[in-house]
Amino acid sequence: MVSDDTGDGLEFDFDLLKRLTEERGVPGYEDRIREIVREELGTATDELRSDAMGNLVGTIEGESDYSVAVAAHMDEIGFMVTHVDDRGFVSIDPLGGFDPRVLKAQRVTVHAADGDLPGVIGSPPPHTLDEEEREKTPKIEDVRIDLGLPAEEVDEHVSPGDPVTMRQTTERLGEHVTGKALDDRVSVFAMIEAARRIENPAVTIHFAATVQEEVGLRGARALGVDLDPDLAIALDVTVANDVPGFEEGEYVTECGEGTAIKLKDSSVITSPKVHRRLREVAEAEGISHQLEILPAGGTDTAGFQTPAGAKPVGAISIPTRYLHTVTESARPDDIAATIDLLAAFLESETGERDYAF
Repeated sequence: MVSDDTGDGLEFDFDLLKRLTEERGVPGYEDRIREIVREELGTATDELRSDAMGNLVGTIEGESDYSVAVAAHMDEIGFMVTHVDDRGFVSIDPLGGFDPRVLKAQRVTVHAADGDLPGVIGSPPPHTLDEEEREKTPKIEDVRIDLGLPAEEVDEHVSPGDPVTMRQTTERLGEHVTGKALDDRVSVFAMIEAARRIENPAVTIHFAATVQEEVGLRGARALGVDLDPDLAIALDVTVANDVPGFEEGEYVTECGEGTAIKLKDSSVITSPKVHRRLREVAEAEGISHQLEILPAGGTDTAGFQTPAGAKPVGAISIPTRYLHTVTESARPDDIAATIDLLAAFLESETGERDYAF
């Protein structure tokens, strides 16, 4: 592992996080990111397997058959090509929830069958627009990608169905790291780091890198049936709205206040006995933490609870600013706290606790 110091005394594998976040992997096309995760989880687990949807599961065998599933999704929000017009401009359809207001004047990559093509989402200069056009709310269907190529060349290389991702690097930003796809590659990173720490667990642990979360928790719903775990813990980012425009009482979470233990979001109410034990572990280990109540948004947590019966579920979240943009931002110390809590929780799980009411 290539590590460096964050300046706060934290050893942090920034190179791995950079690889994970900069690679492409929209819903249904997670192949490139899956190979990175396969390489990293393969050295940390006893068995590695994938399924027909593309979910990747690394298992560490425990002393008992009691099993815990840990899930973090590999996919990022992006687009799919729908049409190339007679001037060579590319139309797209969303894969996940991008706010069209943040797309203007952004760089993108069209992942064509015969190679990647850089492009831009153009924005007309304001002095060419009338007042009505300037005030118009943008829509995804109005977005066009300019590849800077002749129409016949675009038509030769680009086809409907080609994935499109935002083109962005991951950088240090003061006490933060920022880039695209921290949602949810930073949680995949945390899961890998936690898996590296686990030795001789009392229970069997499945570390699941899931697919298609951004379009309806589809990978986790399938795994909930296939793995049928006794307990499931999901990792994801959550809203850190400790920024101008919000009052302190409106914050969902705050960057720098530690990992977030989820109580609810719009898809799930986590099992009280699970989130209470997560708090107990955090307090016993001196791990910085906060509680999360997310008014809108869902995670793989719900995917494990719905299809496979009445399963106890919990979730640990990484506070992240500017979600679903190309400048998502999180703090390494919050990421480290997430790794610490997940590892401590798993190492202390015996399979003997009764999470039922």
